[in-house]
Amino acid sequence: MYQADCQHLITTTEQLESLYGEPMPRAITKELDQISDHYRAFIEKAPFVVVATSGPEGLDCSPRGDPPGFVRVPDDKTVLIPDRSGNNRVDTLRNIVRDPRISLLFLIEGVGETTRVNGIAVIDTDPQLRESFMMKGKLPRSVITVTVEKIYFQCQKALVRARLWEVDAQIPRTDLPSTGAMLQALSDETFDGNEYDRTYREHLKKSIY
Repeated sequence: MYQADCQHLITTTEQLESLYGEPMPRAITKELDQISDHYRAFIEKAPFVVVATSGPEGLDCSPRGDPPGFVRVPDDKTVLIPDRSGNNRVDTLRNIVRDPRISLLFLIEGVGETTRVNGIAVIDTDPQLRESFMMKGKLPRSVITVTVEKIYFQCQKALVRARLWEVDAQIPRTDLPSTGAMLQALSDETFDGNEYDRTYREHLKKSIY
């Protein structure tokens, strides 16, 4: 197990600020406490958002995705995220009911900038609200309602360094263990990983919403 050399660890904000210096002025200017028209445009075009929450058991980071526009901006302080069918671990929701703090990271394929939101979340089961998010005849079980406290965009550097959207940088899925192989290795019961992989696409079609 890796162990860091304690003499090289940063343990105070004074050390941190001495190492990195002052933030660039524009990095401060771009942070708002409400959703501007520019930020609204980005959110409403994003088909993917990473949701980070905190609870007594620790932290959680979970992906959410749907066609662009699935996250709504009803006003300049609010975003609405439908909670679609999943694995019922409800880690995100479990955290929200005990610690409402939330962070969101919006991504758009092919775009280098990302948009970050920090705020306070509640879980809403209002029937009319859920019905407004119906997809392929299926309702979300709830809608995560986020009151925005901070919003700002992140520059392209991280995604450019990662070459995230570059076709020639993509890794073939076959270079990694299949989902079935991982589940079989982790399962205490008899589990056919090959059968899981073979039938997963059909299962996904039936269960995605």
